[in-house]
Amino acid sequence: MPYSPPETQHLDSILPTEPLLLMGAGPVPITHAVARANGVVINHLGETMDAVISNVKLMGRYAFQTVSDKIIGVSGPASAAMEMAITNLLWPGRSVLALSMGTFSGRMVEMAEGVGADVTVLKSAGIEPVRAEQVREALSKNHYDVITMAQGETSCGVEMKCLPEVARLAKEHGALVVVDAVCTLTTMPMQMDEWGVDAAIAGGQKGLSSIPGVSLIAFSENAWEAIESRKERQPHWCLDALRAQTFWGAQQYHYTAPVPGILALHEALRQICEETLPVRFERHRVSSIALQSGIETMGLKLFVPIKDRLNSVVAIQTPKDTESAQIRKIMSKRFNVEVSGAFGLDILRIGQMGEQCRSHNLFKVLYALGMSCRQQGVDLDVSLGMAELERNLVIDPENLVD
Repeated sequence: MPYSPPETQHLDSILPTEPLLLMGAGPVPITHAVARANGVVINHLGETMDAVISNVKLMGRYAFQTVSDKIIGVSGPASAAMEMAITNLLWPGRSVLALSMGTFSGRMVEMAEGVGADVTVLKSAGIEPVRAEQVREALSKNHYDVITMAQGETSCGVEMKCLPEVARLAKEHGALVVVDAVCTLTTMPMQMDEWGVDAAIAGGQKGLSSIPGVSLIAFSENAWEAIESRKERQPHWCLDALRAQTFWGAQQYHYTAPVPGILALHEALRQICEETLPVRFERHRVSSIALQSGIETMGLKLFVPIKDRLNSVVAIQTPKDTESAQIRKIMSKRFNVEVSGAFGLDILRIGQMGEQCRSHNLFKVLYALGMSCRQQGVDLDVSLGMAELERNLVIDPENLVD
């Protein structure tokens, strides 16, 4: 034989002996039910899968708060769902107003340019969201077929709290609204129908607390009409929404679906429905605000002012004369806790999505952060921060945080 087999290495010898607590901007920890579902393979076109798909769509409608039946799972990360939205709603001759306030809202700009759309970028002024007044002014000058934005900009911890108002302005000017809700869906309100959102994107590995690599997108009836009336050839095959609907709408073959990932998504959505959205929203709110209070009381500074701060991903200024990478390395090696760095920003990011929002995880990540910073010479009162975290955690009979 021309080639010899390589020396193999068992996965157990690569993985840490104690699993790392994932407290970064994603992926997030998953429950036993989700992990178990992710280990099952069934026929992707059988009756059992038909029932699974039906349930995922039903529960997906609840998560997105829509009556639309155009709920489609995507075999890929949230960026693939984002690309499905962009490539199906934009093409040469179509115009888009892209609201950019960071890496992921900016990613839609790149995708729109890639399909040949006429792209106008409206950037935020620094670490803040694009304001409704800026959108109103832009819409008064030009017509746009589509407006894109992120509800929560994961890269810097900014929330676009004026999303409902911007969506309303878009509707008044005949534009479709595409929203990246990857880190926000089920962590805070996303009223797709009430607000007038036409395409909402979610990734399994963040707000839904499922696995990476399988994402979810919902289209409104207005968006679907635009897709069906398209005259330009669709440049993608796997991401063609009409082709994908043959599987997600009629349970017919499109391509071999990622069965374990869809089963995991099913269980994640089922647990969301059992918890109910109002309870889940409150759990996330209490958890994130308690963590933020602990971080500030300990002596660290949060990156985004409270009026624009995203609760789902908390951004923290890296302490002076320290390095984010070194702090994160200590947290990982000494405390088995992982948090995220950022894309060109000198910040640390702690996720507050799904299973991250449990009190035992909060205490562990705050202690690991504080002690790792202290090891780098930062003067912090870790005990005071821990006490503040505990004071702000509301544990009631409904068990909001635990």
